[in-house]
Amino acid sequence: MTRSLCSIAAPGFDLGLTLNCGQVFHWRAQGAGWLGVIGEEPCYLEQQGDSLLVPAAMAEKVSTYLALDHDMAAIRATLPHDAAMQAAAAAFGGIRIIRQPFWECVATFITSAQKAVPHITQISHTLRQRYGRAVTYEGATLYAYPEPAALAALEESDLRACALGYRAKTLLKTARMVASGEVDLAHIATLPTDIALVELTRLSGVGEKVANCALLFAYERLDAVPIDVWIARILRGTYRKTRSNPAQLKAFAAKHFGPYAGYAQQMLFHHARTG
Repeated sequence: MTRSLCSIAAPGFDLGLTLNCGQVFHWRAQGAGWLGVIGEEPCYLEQQGDSLLVPAAMAEKVSTYLALDHDMAAIRATLPHDAAMQAAAAAFGGIRIIRQPFWECVATFITSAQKAVPHITQISHTLRQRYGRAVTYEGATLYAYPEPAALAALEESDLRACALGYRAKTLLKTARMVASGEVDLAHIATLPTDIALVELTRLSGVGEKVANCALLFAYERLDAVPIDVWIARILRGTYRKTRSNPAQLKAFAAKHFGPYAGYAQQMLFHHARTG
């Protein structure tokens, strides 16, 4: 049976950029659009100018997931007017910071350590196909990200077989911490950002960089700035912070880019990665 689709407004939004800018790793091009899973629901998305074609039953969920309510004009107005920032914002202002499910985001960024985007994507699909729940959309089989309990029941060797390498041990330990209730990812959403950061770093394989990725891409702390190799290179080169350590780079980014520093870093990251 063909699913009913509807059109929702998405002015100034770029679907391809948003799905391909290094914050989410499982959407696949399908015809004129994209196939993926939001939580455990299969979904087709297609850009049509300033609108999106989406499953009618998921219109509200898609809008929330893609953060179409973010006021990008107001956000861009807060960004600094230096040449690098303005060039990145002009090229990639159509990006939105997706509201990802907490567990999926945390687990995915644990597997991202020292990996390029194509490798992270491959690992995500492998974990989904082997241990996630299968769902279908118009005859296509898709897979939700595996629940913590599903991964917690595995052995480290099972995850190593998914090309996780040393990350297998940390992902398994974190899955067990979350599945047992030792760490409550939903509760973290209620905490102030500084305390949420500390709580996230209790998880195995979650240092400050991964914790900030989770804060930005799952918990919607839009001032969070994950300092990875790309952002460190940009700040040390473009912004002449050559002798700064990661803590100093984070402090500079917070001050220079302001309350939407997370958007600034994502635009700068994608600009550098694709430039």
